[in-house]
Amino acid sequence: MKKPDKRETINLFFSAFLIIAFIVCAHFFTQFTSTLDATVGSIVSIALHVVFGLLLFYATRVGDGKSIMRFSIVTLIVLVIPSLYIIIAAIAPGLPLHDVFAADNGGLNVIVTLACVALGYGIPYTFLSGYEIENPDAVAENEVLEGGVEADLLETSDSDEIQETEETQETEEAETEQISE
Repeated sequence: MKKPDKRETINLFFSAFLIIAFIVCAHFFTQFTSTLDATVGSIVSIALHVVFGLLLFYATRVGDGKSIMRFSIVTLIVLVIPSLYIIIAAIAPGLPLHDVFAADNGGLNVIVTLACVALGYGIPYTFLSGYEIENPDAVAENEVLEGGVEADLLETSDSDEIQETEETQETEEAETEQISE
């Protein structure tokens, strides 16, 4: 296992510190929003936890290299859309499951809080996979490796053709012998 260099260790420390600091700040903001009007307090809490999800994404995806842009439809369908629905259903009384997601005490339900964090994490993760270092030893995707799957398939098809040819020759020889007798 490769030992992390000093820069990676510092990045990991600041990432962990960022998460702990935000949890402490979120606690104080949650206490503050409980003194506000229920609607305003919910909106501030939702925004706060979505930002927490964004910071969580940054903290877990920090690194050297270039950012890899991509679009993940699976992340959008499985993480972002359900999280967004949970948040909207907690606020809008006419939607199904509003009673489940709405908090009784004027704050946010734990499920809604986790949905906010998941939404904040899922939005950038849908479009950006993080930072990756190009490995010079890596082989291009379209390059065939010796002994790879394609080589195995070619060997299998070649051996099948050889076996079929041998069986055909044996059958022809047997038929020739029967005719000559």
